[in-house]
Amino acid sequence: MASNSTAAAAANGAPPAAEPEDPLKKAKKDAKAAEKAAKKAKAAAKAEATKAAASAPKATNSKKQALAAEAEEKKNKAREDVKAATDAAKATPKGQKKQLAGDEMSSYHPEYVEAAWYDWWEKQGYFKPSTEENGKPPFVIVIPPPNVTGSLHLGHALTNAIQDTVVRWKRMSGYNVLWVPGTDHAGIATQTVVEKQLKQEQPPRSRHDLGREKFLEKVFEWKDSKGNRICDQLRRIGSSVDWERLVFTMDAPRSAAVKEAFIRLHRDGLIYRDNRLVNWDCSLRTAVSEIEVDYEDITAPTMMNVPGYKEQIEFGVLTSFAYKFADSDDEIVVATTRPETMIGDTAVAVHPEDPKYQRFHGKHVKHPLDGRLLPIICDAELVDMNFGTGAVKITPAHDPNDFATGKRHNLEFINILSDDGSITAFGGQFAGQPRFKARVTVVDWLKELGLYRGVAPNAMRLGVCSRSKDVIEPVLKPQWWVSCNNMAADARAAASDGRLQIIPSEFNATWNRWLDNIRDWCISRQLWWGHRIPAYYVSLQQTENGVESGQPGAPSERMDCWVVGQDEADAQAQAQAKFPGQQFTLQQDEDVLDTWFSSGLFPFSVMGWPQLTADLSRFFPGALLETGHDILFFWVARMVMLSLQLTGQIPFKHVYLHSMVRDAHGRKMSKTLGNVVDPIDVIQGISLQGLHDTLAGGNLDPQEIQRAKEGQKADYPNGIEECGTDALRFALVFYTSQGRDINLDIQRVISFRHWCNKLWNAIKFGMLKLGGFEPGSPPQSLEGLPFACAWILGRLNACITTVVSSMENYDFSAAASALYDFWQYKLCDVFIELVKPIMDDRQEGLEHLRPHFQGTLCLCLELGLRLLHPFMPFVTEELWQRLPKAPTRGSSSSPASLMVASYPEPVPAWDSPKLEAEMTFLASIVSGAGKLRTEYKLAQSKRPQLTITCSDAARAELIKARSLDITTLALAGSLQVLAADAKAPEGCPVSLIDETTTVYMLLGSGDVDHAKELEKHLKEQEKQEERIQQLEKRISMPDYVDRTPAEVQEKDAEKRHKYQVELAAVIEQIAQSQKLLGRCS
Repeated sequence: MASNSTAAAAANGAPPAAEPEDPLKKAKKDAKAAEKAAKKAKAAAKAEATKAAASAPKATNSKKQALAAEAEEKKNKAREDVKAATDAAKATPKGQKKQLAGDEMSSYHPEYVEAAWYDWWEKQGYFKPSTEENGKPPFVIVIPPPNVTGSLHLGHALTNAIQDTVVRWKRMSGYNVLWVPGTDHAGIATQTVVEKQLKQEQPPRSRHDLGREKFLEKVFEWKDSKGNRICDQLRRIGSSVDWERLVFTMDAPRSAAVKEAFIRLHRDGLIYRDNRLVNWDCSLRTAVSEIEVDYEDITAPTMMNVPGYKEQIEFGVLTSFAYKFADSDDEIVVATTRPETMIGDTAVAVHPEDPKYQRFHGKHVKHPLDGRLLPIICDAELVDMNFGTGAVKITPAHDPNDFATGKRHNLEFINILSDDGSITAFGGQFAGQPRFKARVTVVDWLKELGLYRGVAPNAMRLGVCSRSKDVIEPVLKPQWWVSCNNMAADARAAASDGRLQIIPSEFNATWNRWLDNIRDWCISRQLWWGHRIPAYYVSLQQTENGVESGQPGAPSERMDCWVVGQDEADAQAQAQAKFPGQQFTLQQDEDVLDTWFSSGLFPFSVMGWPQLTADLSRFFPGALLETGHDILFFWVARMVMLSLQLTGQIPFKHVYLHSMVRDAHGRKMSKTLGNVVDPIDVIQGISLQGLHDTLAGGNLDPQEIQRAKEGQKADYPNGIEECGTDALRFALVFYTSQGRDINLDIQRVISFRHWCNKLWNAIKFGMLKLGGFEPGSPPQSLEGLPFACAWILGRLNACITTVVSSMENYDFSAAASALYDFWQYKLCDVFIELVKPIMDDRQEGLEHLRPHFQGTLCLCLELGLRLLHPFMPFVTEELWQRLPKAPTRGSSSSPASLMVASYPEPVPAWDSPKLEAEMTFLASIVSGAGKLRTEYKLAQSKRPQLTITCSDAARAELIKARSLDITTLALAGSLQVLAADAKAPEGCPVSLIDETTTVYMLLGSGDVDHAKELEKHLKEQEKQEERIQQLEKRISMPDYVDRTPAEVQEKDAEKRHKYQVELAAVIEQIAQSQKLLGRCS
């Protein structure tokens, strides 16, 4: 195969020389030599300049110092002006409209921009819905209530950024919008924080020292002192909620709703009392929900810290020991990861078909602790005869699988753990020992008895409470449970028949899987902070048919001795009816309800349920729930189940599941990693030391604090730069996508803060060019408009169409991307640049175009800000207030605020595919010229001439007609379009646009690097040949003609012709470059 240079020479008609030197290699060699010489010259010049500077008079230095001092003084003056304007804005009386700063605010400053607007919006009533019939369709959304325990994190910021974007868009689109705010009492989290504070007091105290009532007073005091922080953060983020409807999940109306829901569900048989396994936290001494359990995969023997133990505890090992048969010397070996639980064993299970153990069916082994007999049971459901010894110890009160086995075989259930995790009196010699100490002493005891058979590594999943970090224990406890099967079936049907839409739709499978495999829900929590369960235990003073009434919460508890009522008087009446003629005392359940129970009522309890209020009639069910997919089951499914059961309606029509926010490295946000960031710190900026200070006062131990500080130092060595609310919101929405995680790099937020300055400068430019201009109604068509004006309106219309469509489909990232693209690449980079020569008084003959350009510029800026407002509310309001605005249709004035301006709608008459195609072609010329400027590192001030050859007559005329646009955007001094038969210039940098058009940039003869040009053309030749080869390969396939549609074959033929023409043009340029290189050498 001929080399590229030989092929190019042949194409030029020149015979190949004998063993010619490769021009490319020679060019590279020459370039290297030239670079070396240039470096020498540069070094010499630098040395000369240094020498000259040293011998220059001191006055020169004095002058430089004076200029530097003057520049610094100007900077200081500018900073002082900005601070003064910011202070004045922040001093705006609460609720009054801010006075806009003038020229002193020459650039974007988020602290100034965000001052005063929120309070003014709220005072004007813009956040509130109309409670009267106004013809507007309702749009209702409730906030996922953040825990009252502390401050919001970036996940909350994402939630509220998305919700507020939707809410503002709907409000501007003509909906009667209600967004209800609220906070959650967060039972375990809040009680834990307050109990830790009590322990830190002098003297240290526990909640039991205070008593229930005094302790609850303490928690409410803490809530009142800390709860406002969350509301302040929501305001800073710009959340336009109706603050007059702020609720708390433990306020009086919500508490009444919780009590009523419990009573109704109990009456309907959906809440019942039973003695079943729960996830027990021995540190917190309460049952916890599955969402509060983190599972750690342990692949090898591992020593771990456990709260309450000085020594580390080993996990990931399997201990084997033997049970001796009661009637022989035979033994059966079992294995466990929790040897201490053997105290509560009540059977040994084998597979019924396992030949090893068939002779032991029906026999018993003797428990070495107390001599009780444990039956050998056959259970094919539990036992895998090929795993381990094929025999399984059964502890029904402390293992979910064993619990089910115990129910199937009617085994005894022995609870060996006290609430604090110590061994109960049933443990005999081990009674009172902490469970993990007992783990060691039990093994030692088995060794002494000769029953120990060894230990082996064992991979396992260990459940750890996310709040206390304690190891979760399955424990048998009498608790209140919700029967979920029927409600789950109703919730599943709602999603299947379309009444409920889950977005993204792939989570429907998760929804169905969870609901199909749902288990009954334990709603009892052994806490004081929360909704106390409205159930009362009836303690009979005499036995009933010889049966004692027992103690509530103890093994002796009788499940039939409970009554449920609104208050003690109601319970008294029910107890008298249930046990007529009996003497009894009543004792209210000490436990509270799972926080998720009250949260599950939130969409309708906030509307006043169970009362039939006007709000419930007008605003329920809601339109949307926006939340994270991690609580799809724990919260969303339960809301749907409870709403269908208690109101007969779905609580909302759409569920949008947002992304999870992770750090820049893709790691989950964790305090111990130091990557949990308060959104306020991103908004207003924070030093590294400030970040370190945020770790104090939390729940981290000293080692974890040090590790977190190291993480902060690695990720934020200089702290976090002030970004502002708008940049944070836009970054979160821009990078969110349905169901996927966001790896949020703070640098991205900073880049959008700089982009806010781009918006600021665009409006500043507009105000400069729109002085005295009074906008009229938008044009109804593009007819009569200059090319650039018609084109930008088409792009604006495309942006409106994409944004509205994307918002309707909850594709917020696509909407944000479309807005960024329009403002950055269409309006600022192109149209505003094209406005400049038109509005330049030095340009003659363009005066008649100025009104068109002014009107179009004003319209694009104004509608562009409307489009952007839901995403970036503060900066858009600030800038919109400065623009001249046309009166609202049917009115003599414009809206008072951008918040209540109408959202732009597509205008079909602004669409022009022809204009877009023409501008796309012109942009390719500008891009080609821009690449040449970049290649030759031309300064902004340098304006070379462009010469263009174009074999398409229509395109050639378009280039001529739009020459001012091209030279403006390409930073060219002039433009010449050659006639079809004219000879192209030689010795110029060349950019091949397509098969019809080539751009030549005229530079000085010494400025052109012919070796670089040749190298570029050879790479282009290789690229073109590869494209042709791939296309030819596809076309030459045997079944191409038969299986390829005619229109595709036609397009392929057009592509082949286009590629071949472009290749010929490249080969011609190669020949010319080789020729010029030959001359230079």
